[in-house]
Amino acid sequence: MIRDAAHESMRRDDLKKLQGERLAALVGRIYQNVPLYRQRLDDAGIDPASVKGLDDLARLPFTYKRDLRDTYPFGMFAAPLEDIVRIHASSGTTGKPTTVGYTAADIDVWAEMMARSMASAGVSRGDIVQNAYGYGLFTGGLGAHYGGERLGASVIPISGGNTQKQLMLMQDYGSTVLCATPSFALYIWDVAQSMGIDMAELPLRVGIFGAEPWSDAMRREIEQKLSIKAIDIYGLSEIMGPGVSCECVEAQDGLHVNEDHFLAEIIDPDTGASLPDGERGELVFTTLTKQGIPLLRYRTSDITRLNVEPCVCGRTFARMDRVSGRSDDMLIIRGVNVFPSQIESVLLMSPEVAPHYQLIVEREGSMDVLGVEVELTPEVFDAAKDAVLKADDRVAIEESDALNALKAKIKGNIKDIVGVTVSLDFKEPNTIERSEGKAKRVIDKRPK
Repeated sequence: MIRDAAHESMRRDDLKKLQGERLAALVGRIYQNVPLYRQRLDDAGIDPASVKGLDDLARLPFTYKRDLRDTYPFGMFAAPLEDIVRIHASSGTTGKPTTVGYTAADIDVWAEMMARSMASAGVSRGDIVQNAYGYGLFTGGLGAHYGGERLGASVIPISGGNTQKQLMLMQDYGSTVLCATPSFALYIWDVAQSMGIDMAELPLRVGIFGAEPWSDAMRREIEQKLSIKAIDIYGLSEIMGPGVSCECVEAQDGLHVNEDHFLAEIIDPDTGASLPDGERGELVFTTLTKQGIPLLRYRTSDITRLNVEPCVCGRTFARMDRVSGRSDDMLIIRGVNVFPSQIESVLLMSPEVAPHYQLIVEREGSMDVLGVEVELTPEVFDAAKDAVLKADDRVAIEESDALNALKAKIKGNIKDIVGVTVSLDFKEPNTIERSEGKAKRVIDKRPK
């Protein structure tokens, strides 16, 4: 369902004209109100009045996450604090969080972008949305909440965790939509199995999943296990929160970027040079209408590509590929660039293993090595255990012929497809730590 056809189905020429006008206004606004941008533009010799449209974009300076940390907490705000009605912060792994502020107009735009996104996923009035994103400083919970309400759906603000209660409410309230991280969706299924609940019998029909990278293989796993359509949504706190882009239920072939508010471009992550449409590189966003903390050419570190071909759903907004990883999360193992999502895709080619895994990075001498731990499915583990018992426990489960053959096949697939040699350890079901939020996929044991 297209919620706002006047914008979501704009002619590309009209869209570019609108983006250019909003870009010129943005540059003038941040020059006047944000000292860091005034300094950057002055250093580059750019007169804000000289910025007329999209042709000027490539000469404008980038913004980096470190800029938000260096100006912590409010140095990047373009609106006075008395006009800021909400403050969120991202959960950084080190140091201070990145802080973002919203005016009332920003909150209104955010709600509308999330309503657009949820409509594209097939959500409408009458749906019951179980919102299992975390509430609080994390933008996921309140972003989905306001979007669902703007759309006219009934929102259950359960937040993350409380997995058994999640299932109870799905049964009792008849939830039709689940908003969560994909890893938590699979954990809900695990718990449902242990409780004897058949999720295919629940009214749940669509899931809107984001906040962590996930593969098409994991999508198929979720759709099969939960008997739903699994829709990918994208956002980041610095730009707005969830709702920057979202898949449509008709195609599930790329995430439509809300380009009237967020100007997207792809650059070479090493050189910063702009890349043409269709090339894979680092995603960069400019917030065209944001008032509280507008950002110019913000480098997301997310790796993807843009497709500007019209979609079968009728939207003309560019579609971004599912994020394959982050340039700052990329592992370099013996000269090979490896993203966790690549390993995940290969693992899930084998139905004998479950979608629960961790990557262990260690250093042997001067070389980095990669280990993969993945759970066997209960059926495969039980079969291996039975085979061992019949052999009078003469061999360990890990040494069974069937599992050795499976291990060789998976390692071979990883080598052939990803290009890196790994060690592989099979784990008993339910032994890899589950997450009720973002899954921790990489354990880095290298010396700091």
